[in-house]
Amino acid sequence: MEPNEHVVYLAVKQYLANQRQGTHKVKTRSEVSGSTRKLKKQKGTGTARAGSIKSPVFRGGGTMFGPEPRDYSFKLNKKVKRLAGKSVLSAKAKDKMIKVMEDFTFDAPKTKSFTDLLANLSLTGKKSLFIVGDKNDNVYLSSRNIENTQVLTAADVNTYDLLHADQLILCESSLEKLENRLN
Repeated sequence: MEPNEHVVYLAVKQYLANQRQGTHKVKTRSEVSGSTRKLKKQKGTGTARAGSIKSPVFRGGGTMFGPEPRDYSFKLNKKVKRLAGKSVLSAKAKDKMIKVMEDFTFDAPKTKSFTDLLANLSLTGKKSLFIVGDKNDNVYLSSRNIENTQVLTAADVNTYDLLHADQLILCESSLEKLENRLN
């Protein structure tokens, strides 16, 4: 399959936009605390007329066109998201950045066990994404303290994570779930 770069761009843009909180806010002249009395008489002072200390012109007054809370998220069609995932996977496959291995687990959450696994796969120092079929706490806990390494289930994978990783390691149980999700 030929990768569609524009669709990948849209999927990543949507993911990053959805991560934004959008809670930035400044006070306008109606929200700033201060008296509502007229500052000085209308005429005869030689300066411009002024009615409120909360005016944006004065120090301590409200902000004129500051940020308001808003939602940055936008909708992307399901088929477009699927196409983006397929595009990234096909590009990674073309560049030989995907490895498939049989399912593995650890008896206890040990970071040392996971570092040994990375060394055996010669992935030390590379950005790697492990995609497992079902949630496995021992594998996840063993990997979360290792830099540039991420473990996700097939249900949680998104285009951004796929694109961000230098090497994808798919467990056998995740293949079918990933295929169902992308078709």
